[in-house]
Amino acid sequence: MRDQKTAAQRLPSLDVLRGLTVIGMILVNATAGMYYGLQAKVFPLLLHAHWEGLKIADVVFPAFLTMVGLSIPMALNRAKMTTGLDAAQASKIGWRVVRLFLIGWLLSNLGWLAHFDGEPWRFWGVLQRIGLVYGAAAVLFLWFGPKTRLGIAAAILLLYWPLSLLPALDGLPGDIWERGHNFIASVDRLMFGAGGHNYVKGPEGYDPEGLLGTLPAIAQALLGMAAGEFLMQAHRRSALTLAGAGAVLLIVGAGWGFVFPVIKDIWSSSFVLVTTGITFLALAPLHAWLDNRDTPLHGPLSLPVTFASAFGLNAIAAYVLHFLMNPLLGWDLLTQTYVLSRATVGEAVAALFPVALFILCVWLPVEYLRRKGWILKV
Repeated sequence: MRDQKTAAQRLPSLDVLRGLTVIGMILVNATAGMYYGLQAKVFPLLLHAHWEGLKIADVVFPAFLTMVGLSIPMALNRAKMTTGLDAAQASKIGWRVVRLFLIGWLLSNLGWLAHFDGEPWRFWGVLQRIGLVYGAAAVLFLWFGPKTRLGIAAAILLLYWPLSLLPALDGLPGDIWERGHNFIASVDRLMFGAGGHNYVKGPEGYDPEGLLGTLPAIAQALLGMAAGEFLMQAHRRSALTLAGAGAVLLIVGAGWGFVFPVIKDIWSSSFVLVTTGITFLALAPLHAWLDNRDTPLHGPLSLPVTFASAFGLNAIAAYVLHFLMNPLLGWDLLTQTYVLSRATVGEAVAALFPVALFILCVWLPVEYLRRKGWILKV
């Protein structure tokens, strides 16, 4: 990783929403740590759906991938207008994919690297998917125009449906409504074994960041890319248009979900449309409020914006930090806030106290980077 002074013009709304998304990732991961580590009773919406369905925890990662796509036109528009996808630009994109994948692999395997005879290593993970999605979306941005890219996204989402309904490669009875009983999951089992190196173990195991699920994740970034290009043109009432597009995607995705269920773990096409729609609906009011302001934001409302922006400006750094700082969740300094308050406020609320302190611990270094004007590039 390298650091440099902030230079390029950025959309404040995108930094804020990206920051809220990273905070959401840390929130749900830390809540899961409380649930599985201390057996605390937590709010169910902060845990992932077992298979089909959607909870708050299931929205944060696809929102981040949508914003990966949103950011690409702003980062690569000059290259598209001048050099296109030349050898230097391809090398730059390729090495960024490699760095993201390698960092992600290391984070996915901290336990295995510490004790080879302990838990098995895992190939896939969150940063690995981010790297692959970024690389594919960046290349498609430099190669094709907006209409062609939207056509590619639509083709991926439409074809992914029958692909997921193919018979499982290992003979497991097919049922898209049953966890792991589908072609997508069977590819993960064929690649890395039913019980070994996938996140979900056993004969019905799979990896929620597996190979084929990356395809609709790329389509999600392409939808975000279309929104990014639209916002760059600074249309009047662009926030209203963005919200309208989000509502349409949400409604279409929810309707599709009756026949192709909303499933995060295989990144179903309906899941892509629903979560992209939710992301657009969240970004629209922030865009109307924060972008193209004549005066800087002041007053009490500037505090949460500044807090979220610290995470958004250094999103990957914040995500890596929360992994490395994860042992803090087991410290009595944090967990005693849960132990001492659960009888008074209830276990679910009390479980949020150490989670909030953990988020503050991650915020301190990224806030320092924000005040210095530094962005750590991967």
